[in-house]
Amino acid sequence: MLVVFGGLPGVGKTSLSRAVAQRLAATWLRIDALEAAMWRAGLPRDGTVGLAGYAVAHAAAAGQLTLGGTVVVDAVNPVEEARQGWRDLAATHDVSLRLVEVICSDAAEHRRRIDQRPPEPDQPIVPTWDDVIGLRHDPWTGPRLTVDTVGGSDGCLARVLEFCRRA
Repeated sequence: MLVVFGGLPGVGKTSLSRAVAQRLAATWLRIDALEAAMWRAGLPRDGTVGLAGYAVAHAAAAGQLTLGGTVVVDAVNPVEEARQGWRDLAATHDVSLRLVEVICSDAAEHRRRIDQRPPEPDQPIVPTWDDVIGLRHDPWTGPRLTVDTVGGSDGCLARVLEFCRRA
């Protein structure tokens, strides 16, 4: 199974996707970590690294899916092309795909999370609120589960796990 999380920075994707990967004993692929590794290797901090991060994640996911593993992906997936790439990967490997859109419906809470969050150990750059609101983010279409983390992620975790069980 391929479980792909998407949503703006600061909505709770990392916490939720990490918990799901642990519960499913899945490989967890985090685009931010892949991009940070490329920066540490000397690649420029520009849009090409973002695209490369998705390409590397696709390759790593493909390897795990070929072995029969479950993969959980933590990525913004801001545009439809990114989401379609995951659909294509699941189809190529003939595995179930579960798309999970994570939102925080309270703008003040979302901003508080962005303003107060420390960087993850593998994330040297934390986006600002201006970065987040300036990010191109296409509306989601097609089948997916949308979870709202405004009240915390506990209920969201149960919903996502049930969504995955239906695979």
